[in-house]
Parts: sequence; structure tokens; C-alpha cells
Amino acid sequence: MKLATLANGRPDGRLVIVSPDGERYAGAEAIAPTLQDALERWDAVEPALRALADELAAGGGTPLAGEALEAPLPRAWQWLDGSAFPNHGVLMQRAYNAPPIETELPLMYQGMSHCFLAPTADVPLPDEAHGIDFEGEFGVITAAVPMGTSAADAAALIRLVVQINDWSLRTLAGPEMKTGFGWVQAKPACSMAPVAVTPDALGAAWAEGRVCLPLEVQWNGEPFGRARGDAMAVSFPELVAHAARTRALPAGTIIGSGTVANVDYREVGSSCIAERRAIEMIEQGAPVTGFMRFGDRVRMEARGVDGAPLFGVIDQRVVKG
Repeated sequence: MKLATLANGRPDGRLVIVSPDGERYAGAEAIAPTLQDALERWDAVEPALRALADELAAGGGTPLAGEALEAPLPRAWQWLDGSAFPNHGVLMQRAYNAPPIETELPLMYQGMSHCFLAPTADVPLPDEAHGIDFEGEFGVITAAVPMGTSAADAAALIRLVVQINDWSLRTLAGPEMKTGFGWVQAKPACSMAPVAVTPDALGAAWAEGRVCLPLEVQWNGEPFGRARGDAMAVSFPELVAHAARTRALPAGTIIGSGTVANVDYREVGSSCIAERRAIEMIEQGAPVTGFMRFGDRVRMEARGVDGAPLFGVIDQRVVKG
């Protein structure tokens, strides 16, 4: 089942079901007015939502082309981002001669959640000198998760899978990290691809709590990376359990994988500029690639194992804010 949010002038938009081919939609407001409402009443509304999805798959519906789609959750109660791809951290540590983080715990921080940018919206940012960077990620949206939930139980509480661009301002990140209190200024609003899918919609591409697909990234129309999501060292159920160790999570919590990164980066590229710069520092002694400039575009898309549309496309331009 594929779900999306149409813009309607209200903060949370209007819930719709999207056809398997991503071409048509059917309004779901008679079942649940918004995705957040559906998540909070999932057990009660899921059968009707799936019945509507089956009807749409059989034909009919309204063409999606030209409709204004928001992020599936234009705002959320909570956004927690992990760093579950070890090779990304290894490259950054090697490039900057930083010691490894001495912990057995999954890496995670809590970010800004009251706004997720629409997938084709311009991204206003204040200054090119801040080191504007994209970060391609996968993510999940949860049901309500009780405190102390195990990873085994958390798997059943993952309602939806999403694709995310976690925008970063790199020159602000270092000073903030040194405070020991985490990021605020370095992490503006994230963007989200237009379609959220139930794990079963991924088929074989959802395995061991991971999205086993490449995330295709283009920068200004040029291929940049196609790293795969199955290289996560920590699965999404494990990330959910980590987040819920000492607190309950509300329905609609979004948890990210962190930058998708693979060991064979020479072949598949990267999902963020900072990683490419780190590779250049390691191999050439200095970074060559600059960060984004106003007017630059980034495009991200992960398709299903059959090549069919899945989450839709993030395609955005950075502008002066």
C-alpha cells in the first residue's frame, strides 16, 4: 500500500492512496483525514485503507500528474536520525584524523520535526558559506512504541517506509558537535519523497529490517551515487528499540537510517558531498568538490526491484533564504 499527502492549505494536508504505478490516487479522507490520524488509529483504519488501495489497483482514480504533493508527514511529533552505515563514519574519521566513537550503542540524534519539506519545493537556506549538503537516507514511520520495546517487537510497529533528504550545513556542524549538545543550526528541515509505503509493498527489497535497494542521487543532472540500503549495520527495528529504551514513542515518529554508504564507494559513489570530500582528502590529500551553491539541484530516487516507481522522486533546488 502506498500513501501520500495532497496539499490543501492546511498544515497536515489530505491523505490519499496512490496506485501501484504511482500514476493515480484516490482520496482517503473519509477513512482518515490525514496520515497522522491514520497512524494513530492504524488498527481501525488499515482494512479500509487497504480495500481502497485494492480498488485503485484495479483501475480508476484521479491522475496524480500536476497535483501538489507534500511530504507524507508534513510535520511530525518526532524525528530521530541514526547513523547506521559504518563506512560513512570510517571515511569521515580517516579524512579528519578523528578517533572512532567508542560506543556499542547505535548512533542517533533528535532533529527538527515540525516541518518536512515537500519533495519538489525550493529549499531556502541563508548562506552558501555554511557548506550546504544533501544526505540521501531511508527512514521508517512507526506506530506508538511502548517504552522498553525489543527489536523483535519493534519490527511489527514499523508502519511505513520512506525516502529522506537530510539537509546539512557542514561548516556549522563541527562547532556544534564540539559543544557536546548536538546539532541545531547545522540541521535545517529535511525533505521527504512524496510516497510512503507499507513494508510489504517493498516485497523482497524489505529484508531483515532494511531497504535492500540502491538510492540513486544526481547533482545538477550528473550521477553522484547509488549506494544500497542493505548495508546498514543496525536494522530499523533495532533503531526503533534503541530510541524507545527509556521513553515511549508517539505514533508518527520518523526514524532515519543516516547517510546511505557502502564499502565499494569507488563503484557506487556517495549519498552526500561531505563523504565525497572525505574520500578526496584520503586519496588526494585535499577536498576538490565544493558544497552546493544557490540554484543547484539535487535529485534522489529509489525504485523497486522491478524498476517500478516506489517512493517517488525528491527533486529540489537550493535558493537564497
